[in-house]
Amino acid sequence: MKPAFIIGIALIVLGVLGLGYSGFSYTQRERVIDIGPIKADADVKHTVYIAPIVGAAALAGGIALLLTNRKGTAG
Repeated sequence: MKPAFIIGIALIVLGVLGLGYSGFSYTQRERVIDIGPIKADADVKHTVYIAPIVGAAALAGGIALLLTNRKGTAG
């Protein structure tokens, strides 16, 4: 398999996932208070949003890579 084919498939999968999900969340533990022996931590939830244009661009790029890869092997 050619690297362009593998990258094209990966971009298509990432593009479909990017269009299907608008983002993802993760939780991070952060130190809130640190005064001498007194320490307090809190779990803070962060959300990362993915614009639909990014998913569409990845999908289009993957399709373009597959089409150009196919043209190169036809002759």
